[in-house]
Amino acid sequence: MRPVALTAAAIFVLDQITKVAVVFGLDLKSRGEIDVLPPLLNFRMAWNQGVNFGLFASGTELVRWGLVVLSLLIVGWVWVWVARGKHGKWLRLSAGVLIGGALGNVVDRVAYGAVADFLNMSCCGFENPYAFNVADIAIFAGALGIVLFAGPQDGASKDGGKDKRRSSRRKTP
Repeated sequence: MRPVALTAAAIFVLDQITKVAVVFGLDLKSRGEIDVLPPLLNFRMAWNQGVNFGLFASGTELVRWGLVVLSLLIVGWVWVWVARGKHGKWLRLSAGVLIGGALGNVVDRVAYGAVADFLNMSCCGFENPYAFNVADIAIFAGALGIVLFAGPQDGASKDGGKDKRRSSRRKTP
C-alpha cells in the first residue's frame, strides 16, 4: 500500500500548493479572474459548495459536512478495497490519485466551507463556464484509471479461477 499512500500524498500536496499559490498568492479570491493563456487557460475563482459543476450546492452546513463524510467514506472504501485485493500497479496508482484528489477537496470543505476551483479552459469558440482544480482532475483520472485497470485479480485464471484439470477428470462410481 506504500505506492498508493505516496501517490495520494503527492497529489494532495500538489493540489494544496496550487490552490494556495493561485487563490491566495496571486490573490485570485479578490481579483476574481486572471487571463493566463486566453482562451486556453484562465484562472476564474469559484467556490464550489456542491459536487462536480456545483451540483447539490445549497450552501447549508448539512450539505457541506455530508459531502465531507461521503468523500471520506469513499476514500476509506477505495483504500480497503485496494488493500484487500491483488491489484496491479496501475490500478493501485490510480487509487492513490483518486484518494489524493478527494482528500484535497475535503480539506477545502473543512477549511473554507467550499472547494476552491480556479482552472478554466476554453477552446475553439466554446466558452467553458466551469472552473475546476487539480484535485478534480485527479479524482476524474483516478476513477478512470480504476475502471480501465480493474480486471481479474492477479493469480486468478481467465475462466473465473476454475482449474480445468479438475473439471476434465472422469468421476468414478
